[in-house]
Amino acid sequence: MNFSSALPLVEPLDQSLRAELQHRIDNKTKPPGSLGRLETLARQMGLIQRSLQPVIVRPLMIVFAGDHGIASEDVSSYPQAVTAQMVANFLSGGAAINVLSRVNDVLLEVVNAGVATPLAAAEGLINIPLAPGTRNFAHERAMTRDQALAALAAGAARVRHHAALGTNVIGLGEMGIANTSAAACLMSRLCGVSIDECVGRGTGLDNAGLAKKRNVLAAALALHAADAGSLESPEASQAPGPLEAFDALETFGGFEIAMMVGAYLAAAEAGMTILVDGFIAGAALLVADALAPAVREYCVFAHASNEAGHRRMLDYFGAQPLLTLDLRLGEGTGAVLAVPLLRAALAMLNEMASFASAGVAGREVQTDAWR
Repeated sequence: MNFSSALPLVEPLDQSLRAELQHRIDNKTKPPGSLGRLETLARQMGLIQRSLQPVIVRPLMIVFAGDHGIASEDVSSYPQAVTAQMVANFLSGGAAINVLSRVNDVLLEVVNAGVATPLAAAEGLINIPLAPGTRNFAHERAMTRDQALAALAAGAARVRHHAALGTNVIGLGEMGIANTSAAACLMSRLCGVSIDECVGRGTGLDNAGLAKKRNVLAAALALHAADAGSLESPEASQAPGPLEAFDALETFGGFEIAMMVGAYLAAAEAGMTILVDGFIAGAALLVADALAPAVREYCVFAHASNEAGHRRMLDYFGAQPLLTLDLRLGEGTGAVLAVPLLRAALAMLNEMASFASAGVAGREVQTDAWR
C-alpha cells in the first residue's frame, strides 16, 4: 500500500534559531533556567514559528466525535447514545470543554466524525460522518482502508481550514463511548505492551466491568494477531513502522481517532504548536508519530491523565507533561488548561526585561545573595 503521498508533509523543526532563542531566554533578569518549563516552552514555540518573538494567534480546540462498534460488547458503563447526547451538550455550551475553552479564551469546534445517531445541522457543528460508528473490532476490522484514509484527509482538512484563518496553536479532543477500548488496543499493538497495562476504567467501570473489558480486548487483539504478525508487530523497544500503524488504525481505531491522526499531521505541516490531551489523544498521536516521526517535535504534552496506561504512553514518547491534575474526562480538557502556560512562556520571552535593558548586573558580578 502506498499511501504516503496522501499524507501531510511534516518536516523536522528548523534549529537555526535555537542558540539565539536560548541566548534571549538566558539574558532575562533571572538566574538561567529558573523559570523551568516556561523557558523550554518558549524556545520550542520559537522554533516551531521560526521566530525570536513567537505569538499565539487564534488558539483553537477541535473535538472530534464518533461511535465504536466495540461498545456492543459492554466495555463501557454508559450507553452508546451518550455520544450524541454529549455532542448536543457541546453545541449548547454546557460541557466541561466549553467552560474551560471560554475561560481560557480558546475557540472551539465540534466535528461529527461518525456518531451512530444522526445529527441535524447546527451552528458550531461540522457534520462529516464517515458512517454511523465503526464496526465491532471484536469480530472484524473497525473500518475499511478507504474509510481510514478518508478520515485522515477529513481531519487534515479541518486543520488546514483554520490554518488559513491564522490559527497557530491547536488542541485536539474527542468524544465517543468505548473509545478508551480502541485506544487501549492501539497502544498495546503499537507500543508492544500487554493489554493489561493499557486498559483502564474508562467511564468508571467497576471491578467486574474492568475484568470483562480486559478479556474482550485481549480476545480482540488475539483475533487480529495473525494479520498483525504479517506486518512484524513491534517489540516494546521497537517503534512501529507506517504500515503497522495504519493497519492498527484500520483494525481498532474510531473515526474520531483517525481524524485526529490527520489533524496532528496537518497541524505540524502548518507549523502549529500542538497541545496533546490524554489517553485517547495520545493513542491517535501514536499512529501519527509512526507515520511522520517529526510530528512529535511540534507537540506539547499538556497533562498526565488518570487513565491507566497514559503514563506508560507518555514514557513511550519520552514526554514530560506540564500538568498532573488526575483528569480522565477527555474532550480536550487537559489540553485547553495548558494554554495559559503557553501564554506565560511567550510573555516571558517577549516582555520580560533583559539584564542590559533593566540595568541589572549580570551573573558575573552577582553576589551569593541572589539565589
